[in-house]
Amino acid sequence: MVVPTQLTAEAVNQLREGIDLLLGRWSALQMAIQNEWGGRDTRQKAHQLAVDVYHWLIRPTGELYVDELENLLDDFMLSLNTEIDDGSIEEVSDNLMIMHEECLEGNFASIERLRQSIPAANHLMQVVNGDDSDSDSESVQSSSGEESMEVDDKVDPSSKAPPPADSKTPPPADEDGWTVVSSRRNRSGRN
Repeated sequence: MVVPTQLTAEAVNQLREGIDLLLGRWSALQMAIQNEWGGRDTRQKAHQLAVDVYHWLIRPTGELYVDELENLLDDFMLSLNTEIDDGSIEEVSDNLMIMHEECLEGNFASIERLRQSIPAANHLMQVVNGDDSDSDSESVQSSSGEESMEVDDKVDPSSKAPPPADSKTPPPADEDGWTVVSSRRNRSGRN
């Protein structure tokens, strides 16, 4: 079967919606938006990311390579002072490429699944100081010289259990004086 190289008008609309749905479910991006890690205009930057991804996918020149899309997403997250090393960049890139290929074929099944799925909420996320010398990851400096934040979505819940909800004592600080704080969404679920 020959795959068309141009998207139909319906496929263009479906692809745009699919990009928005997928990026809207990317917990690391949503956390960066919620906490404005890229500044006050973080939400606008995220909207621009969706536009940039769309234009990257429909560009008329050459073949599309998933590693280029991964670099685009990684560079964007670094612009929000956020370093991602939970594998989500690769997962989002793969899903975007699959979605694009399906749209070229007139198949919108993955987009329909996104529409009908409930966004994954309350992922256990841990934000750590980018200067953690015990970590294998490196601190990344933004162009303004600020330290970036790292997001690790694959934290063992038993490794750093939060204090009981009725406890009024603050969580313990690590050896560098940093305290891990749960997101607002997680706190509201415990009350």
